Amino acid sequence: MTVTEEPAPQQSLGTRAAKTLATTTKSLPQMRGITPRWLLSQLPWVEVPAGTYRVNRRLTYTVGDGKVSFFNTGARVQVVPAELTELELLRGFADEQALSVLANAFEQREYEPGDTIVTAGSSLDHLVLVAHGKVDRFGIGEYGEETLLGTSTDGDHFGAEMLAGVDETWSFTARATTRVTVLVLPGATWTRLNGRSEPLRSHVREVLAQPRKPQNKAGEASIDLTAGHDGELTLSGTYVDYDPSPREYELAVAQTILRVHTRVADLYSKPMDQLEQQLRLTVEAVRERQEYELVNNTDFGLLHNADLKQRITTRNGPPTPHDLDDLLTRRRKTRFFLAHPRAIAAFGRECTAAGIYPATAELDGKRVQTWRGVPMLPCDKIPVSETGTTSIIAMRTGEDDYGVIGLRPAELPDQYQPGLNVRFMGIGSRAVTSYLVSGYHSVAVLVPDALGVLDGVEIGRA
Repeated sequence: MTVTEEPAPQQSLGTRAAKTLATTTKSLPQMRGITPRWLLSQLPWVEVPAGTYRVNRRLTYTVGDGKVSFFNTGARVQVVPAELTELELLRGFADEQALSVLANAFEQREYEPGDTIVTAGSSLDHLVLVAHGKVDRFGIGEYGEETLLGTSTDGDHFGAEMLAGVDETWSFTARATTRVTVLVLPGATWTRLNGRSEPLRSHVREVLAQPRKPQNKAGEASIDLTAGHDGELTLSGTYVDYDPSPREYELAVAQTILRVHTRVADLYSKPMDQLEQQLRLTVEAVRERQEYELVNNTDFGLLHNADLKQRITTRNGPPTPHDLDDLLTRRRKTRFFLAHPRAIAAFGRECTAAGIYPATAELDGKRVQTWRGVPMLPCDKIPVSETGTTSIIAMRTGEDDYGVIGLRPAELPDQYQPGLNVRFMGIGSRAVTSYLVSGYHSVAVLVPDALGVLDGVEIGRA
């Protein structure tokens, strides 16, 4: 038989009762959504007193090397007729019927990884539009080895020289890296359609007859100079022409109305001020939204404003040292990379697999990973697609270096922080006090090569 012992009688005050007389030590309200916001801290901010920033540039001639768009009906893929004007020879051509006939003349072809699409040295007798997939272009190096010239992805094209009727050969070999769908316009088909359409024939003839305007390698109107001469040679005269339609950036805004009941503010603000804490957390949310807009806004966001020539794709999917070198060498004085934390981790795995160990550096008192001495800063505002791909951004910053700059107001009424103000809106009939919290911001790319993007970055491959 088991004997149960009686509990000993309590001889002192218990902790539960004692807590009723004790003062609780409290933390400030915590917030899980706060991130490092490296973009906001590393961008040089330019004050815009009038709310608009105009980017004046030298006159640049449009060369018509943009990407084309496609649509599909089931498995059949077609090019959007109006998008054919992205080809240099067809730029400015407005005959919709002729463009529609031309678009329907393209032949759809499918290639598997490793298949050759065009071969160097063969006759350049067709135009290729890459509808979907990735195509690598290879040339022959100085010592006879094959070298990678670049990668073409969705919307890219090659072989447009065929439209001018020149008798040339392919200068590179193009191979499918992934499963690829291309649209091909044979030279014979182009010749037949060009002969049937008088508007098309006249447009092509006028474009070919126009002398090519002198321009530098960046497409800007040339500045004529004389150098290396001797004696009293007549010097060339010149002037610097400006873009007649410069882009203007208007400041965007992120706003919310903070409401606090007067009874809460009056009676429950010791030892922590309720309005101060409500405002602190609201401002954090506004700053998070500002960084998201600087990256993703379709008007001024970085991902949507990278020049097409500054957008490249990874060679094989995961971000390798070769890929970041390609991105890095497209501009001078790259200040930092901006990447999703998972992309940085994927890059680290590729480095480990290659036996490379990237260095670290101290930035604003924190240790960050670097590549070639350029910091790689995490930013979870860069989206990751459902297929596990993302992008890596590289940028040069500052007005003095013709880089990327942040824009904000010079001074605001009731300013709380730079570019952000808090304005009292009054007390309503329910004794609720309202405050308007506004954050003004934008970002400008002063010259195209200041910003580059590495697309198609796979982050989930083991």
